[in-house]
Amino acid sequence: MSPARQAMLVACALAACGGADPSASSSFGVNTLPPLSGTASSTSSSTSTSTTSTSSGPGTDTSSSGTAGGPLLDLGVPDLGNGAPPGCKGKIDFLFVISGHGFMSEIQGQLVDAFPKFISTIEAKFADFDYHIMVVDGDPIWGHEWCNGPPCPDPACQIPEFPSCDMIASRTVCDFTMGAGTVFNAGSLAPNVPCNLPEGRRYLTRDDPDLESTFACMAQVGESGRDYLNEALVRAISPDLTEPGGCNEGFLRDDALLMVTFITMTGDGSLTGTIKGFKQAVLDAKGGDPDAVVMFAITSSPDKAGCEVALWDRVCLLIRLFPYWHAISWSEPDYGPGFETATDLVVEACSQFIPG
Repeated sequence: MSPARQAMLVACALAACGGADPSASSSFGVNTLPPLSGTASSTSSSTSTSTTSTSSGPGTDTSSSGTAGGPLLDLGVPDLGNGAPPGCKGKIDFLFVISGHGFMSEIQGQLVDAFPKFISTIEAKFADFDYHIMVVDGDPIWGHEWCNGPPCPDPACQIPEFPSCDMIASRTVCDFTMGAGTVFNAGSLAPNVPCNLPEGRRYLTRDDPDLESTFACMAQVGESGRDYLNEALVRAISPDLTEPGGCNEGFLRDDALLMVTFITMTGDGSLTGTIKGFKQAVLDAKGGDPDAVVMFAITSSPDKAGCEVALWDRVCLLIRLFPYWHAISWSEPDYGPGFETATDLVVEACSQFIPG
């Protein structure tokens, strides 16, 4: 990390970066998320603090990992003899919630390197599973407000590769709906072209071609956006978006285990909502069963001590409210091993999650 950027992060930590009041960030009141909207809102940019920590070893709530019954175990894929794992019935919905904050430019190399490793792990470890993969970003605005136009792109745009007018005109309402699966990322360090998803879906399935390259297109959300990650999670799995007619229709299944992967340098900058409310929204989406969820975070406060100090890091706080979770630092040079460890928890959770 450049000295100038490091100094900016430290200053940001000391000043809370102009984001939400830290005391409000750790509130345990009811959820107060605003209603979903099919159009983008021009809310002010929010940044949270970022500190560098290292991930501690597997274990319980004193480390970077947690399980329902104790230490993390690499159990392998349990089998009933018919190729279908028990409990979650061989179905997993992988949801990646990725920050588009400007600070994310510092880890673009690690992210680009990690995306194929994430897919390789899923394909290798869950070859017999029926899985869905979706990505959402933490930004209520599509593209970049200085480039979107009109005219398109705006003459003030400083992103040479920004999509053409024809591409911009091809957007649908879901492309700028907060929490909708990302299939057309635009802005600095984004692909700036639509991703090639089959059948017009906003998520991938095991049987789709070119999983690695398509996932990389979906997951490279760039650094022209924001970090409203917990809001994005809640909206992505809300009935408004997952039920018939919604942008994410078909992604979330009642009888599938949900694994959520957060990737952020700045924690969560959500402007509305509370930790308790975010947790309840996830439980509501999974029938009230905490064993139906595995949480993984690449974040600024992966260990318990850092999480308790950095009350602004509501990703750190949220994941620990579920029985299965793992966290590593964004400063890790390779995110693949952390994801590998987190997916071990999926196997364990599948043995406990019994769909009704």
